[in-house]
Amino acid sequence: MAEQTLRTLMRTVDVVVTAAISPAAVVAVGIADLYARFPLRVGLGLGGGAISLSSQDTGRDATVTRDEAITQAVLVGALAGLPFAAFGVLFGPAAIRLLGAAPDVVALGSTYLAIILLTAPARHVALIAARALQGTGDTRTPMYVNAVSNLGNVAGSVGLGLGYFGLPELGVVGVGAATAAANTFTAVALTIAIASSYTAAGFARPRSRIITKQLFAVSLPKIAEGGVSALAEFPFNALLLSFGTNVNAAFQIGRRVYQQVTGPLSRGYNVAANVVVGQALGGGDPGTARFDGWAVAALGVLTVGAVGLLLSYYARPLVALLADEPETVRHGVWFARAYGLSAPFLAAFVGLSGALQGASETRVPFVARATGMLGFLVGFSWLAGRTLDYGPVAAYWGIALSNVWMAAVVATGFHYGGWASRAASMMAERSDA
Repeated sequence: MAEQTLRTLMRTVDVVVTAAISPAAVVAVGIADLYARFPLRVGLGLGGGAISLSSQDTGRDATVTRDEAITQAVLVGALAGLPFAAFGVLFGPAAIRLLGAAPDVVALGSTYLAIILLTAPARHVALIAARALQGTGDTRTPMYVNAVSNLGNVAGSVGLGLGYFGLPELGVVGVGAATAAANTFTAVALTIAIASSYTAAGFARPRSRIITKQLFAVSLPKIAEGGVSALAEFPFNALLLSFGTNVNAAFQIGRRVYQQVTGPLSRGYNVAANVVVGQALGGGDPGTARFDGWAVAALGVLTVGAVGLLLSYYARPLVALLADEPETVRHGVWFARAYGLSAPFLAAFVGLSGALQGASETRVPFVARATGMLGFLVGFSWLAGRTLDYGPVAAYWGIALSNVWMAAVVATGFHYGGWASRAASMMAERSDA
């Protein structure tokens, strides 16, 4: 959670810096981040496979297969980042223009996107290495590395974006350069940590096709889940842009406020559920794994839900910290409230998704995310917002309803699914190999 707090703070500072530059800069970075989420989702998906196999094999003391799974995930992640780097350089302006952005937004957004995507391979390696270490129970090493990286990113964004600390004022280019440098540093530092004797994990020569198959079996639904989520953002942001640039900027700011105060908790619970469930299954105790999954999810609902309610109550002063244009603040408050009031449901979804992932079951969260995002965030918001002419109000409801639906689907899957036997079968395959 400490690690994620700093990461979320870094992204919040980026919003503050771009807001100080211009409203067009906020929208440009927000739209560019839609594309930047694709490599993020791939990295998180492969990291999901790494943490799942790492936690299970740690629980059963199978260090050989664990280290090989980590190695394969890191190598695949680095290679998978290369096409994204090429896309950012070659197709950045066309990608930003596709959403109907104004010319000044296209110029700023395409430059930022090219800088960010150039470090997609490093971002993948950083995400996968961090989750592989977390699977072994070591959540401190990723925290230490990311603390240095994110604080450096914050200083770089302020310094290069606004010209502080004696640095040149580069605007959006400076914000992107700071993030790119942080991505590279994190990847190098975590790779060295795994390769050294500092951590229990290590690298091993890739040999087993069984491990490769299982890594993709767990990772691909997770990647697809992230891909659907990222794709759904495009029509949703296009809908918001049709209501006005201020509405889209308000969404970016309202969501950023929510993510800053609740995101670190939710993501921490996701990792914790993954680790405790995976290690319990590795130790041959599915009963404890089931209890731990529900317990982590319940803790998330109570704590994140309470923070979400506070966010809803104090939404206006919090949003006003990031924006001063009255129309942007007005809509931003309601976006923050939509996220805050539905926070308990999103916390349940994130926690139980982590528990299922610890059991190598990533298909149920994919179904939940796909139906929730496409059915409610996009489908309901477009139907009520454009066809029925409710405007931005429909988007507020689309956000809340998608979170409620996703929680219901994963809760059903965790209660009734055969994830414990699936994990046992996969571990037996790795042992035989």
